[in-house]
Amino acid sequence: MSTTTPAAGLPLSASLSDDSDASAGSALRLREALLDAAFTADGLLDLLGAPAYAALARSETVPALRATRGDGALDTLVRLFLLQRPVAADRARAALPLEECLADGWLVEDGEQVRATVDVRPYGGPEGEDWFVVSDLGCSVGGSGGASGRGEGVVLGVGGASTTLAGITVRTPVGSALDLGTGSGIQALHAARHATRVTATDVNPRALHFARLTLALSGARPADLREGSLFEPVEDETYDLIVSNPPFVISPGARLTYRDGGMGGDDLCRTLVQQAGDRLNDGGFAQFLANWQHVEGEDWQERLRSWVPRGCDAWIVQREVQDVTQYAELWLRDSGDHQGDSGRYAARYEEWLEEFEARGTKAVGFGWITLRKSNAERPSIVIEEWPHPVEQPLGEVVRAHFDRMDYLRTHDDAALLADRFTLAPEVVQEQVGMPGAEDPEHVVLRQNRGMRRATRVDTVGAGFAGVCDGTLSAGRILDAIAQLIDEDPVVLRDRTPQALRRLIEEGFLEPAGEAGEESMGT
Repeated sequence: MSTTTPAAGLPLSASLSDDSDASAGSALRLREALLDAAFTADGLLDLLGAPAYAALARSETVPALRATRGDGALDTLVRLFLLQRPVAADRARAALPLEECLADGWLVEDGEQVRATVDVRPYGGPEGEDWFVVSDLGCSVGGSGGASGRGEGVVLGVGGASTTLAGITVRTPVGSALDLGTGSGIQALHAARHATRVTATDVNPRALHFARLTLALSGARPADLREGSLFEPVEDETYDLIVSNPPFVISPGARLTYRDGGMGGDDLCRTLVQQAGDRLNDGGFAQFLANWQHVEGEDWQERLRSWVPRGCDAWIVQREVQDVTQYAELWLRDSGDHQGDSGRYAARYEEWLEEFEARGTKAVGFGWITLRKSNAERPSIVIEEWPHPVEQPLGEVVRAHFDRMDYLRTHDDAALLADRFTLAPEVVQEQVGMPGAEDPEHVVLRQNRGMRRATRVDTVGAGFAGVCDGTLSAGRILDAIAQLIDEDPVVLRDRTPQALRRLIEEGFLEPAGEAGEESMGT
């Protein structure tokens, strides 16, 4: 996820061959060996059992060590690549092409044993594909503790941020995709499924090497790998899809390439978003994870609104907010500063708080930013806070959101009333009130999929949603409701479109097509 110029740091130990043809060839043969041994996400679950499998995802290795005391090929591979324990050379030779793996640097000799130079982790694709992600030893899980004590050029593997971005990305077939700050290549791997051409960039040449190995070991097409910062490696090229899990951490300085932006405050994320508009083809999407500052005396939503480039619609979702002390502690732990010298930890903690105080930062938000190139005269910019649980993957939900915004932008109130609608799948109605009461205090519509939104509606809204099956126009339904509740139908038609727009925008109602003259009623 590195995008900006790295500071000098300690060299890291992995020494895989940088000969592209040799590494790709050995990766394919290693892939065959891994698959033959059932070194896959499903195979690991079967071998380890659910508790040890879950513990391994938390970087707890003791249960997995106990579960791999056998001498089978899968036990050997788990100990080598996931638990990073040396194994006897004869055991390794029975599980994989040992001499080739030694020659190309996947393994190194350690007396009569061999050990891995990198973490190779099974990763299940969205359609059940058996993929493998290559990262630095001890860095398979990003975030808290994931790279503690590592050098500044470390390459992380699969973590919560990378899987979140993969889940929210729109997956329609495209001609070209750009993974900016690719890291170990996870986003490029996903993009290779539905993009004819994939370009992946990173400021860290080690990351590009690891990304190439991830793609080869997963049986995916190679990507066009380019070294450089932000959009510099692609110059003025344009894409149908841009994704980035950038080094978004707001920190004093740029100690760690994989996470620290290297610009002041949230300037890296702002720059990335603002420059993306010129690199998108019409109808293309750009999707990012980001941090942003909550500054004293400033509306955070207006701050983000100013980031949106001209010619783009935007949907920005704030998923979490941390005060500056929580934020500093999280990332000081990530870098291992909480271990060892307490005085050094306190000094670095002070640096973070001084940086935030100088910028007037009171909290830091985290969330998703999606842009779509529309060149619309009236761009749709939706900025909201949604800290509640959602159901991944959300790529189709994201695409449908922008489709609904297009619909609302091109339909005035009269057109809405003339159209027909259906209730979205998985929407249920809840009535809330005191037990035994004759009428509910309020009615809630709730989505059981996707964003899992809930919205309160009045009697008219509940009745309207309940009969939306695409048969009658909105106007005809409102006329019928007006008769039932003894209200003037003209008044009801006048006051309902705003509520109808909200239900459409949030995905509770879906347009079913215009009903023609019959829909207008009399």
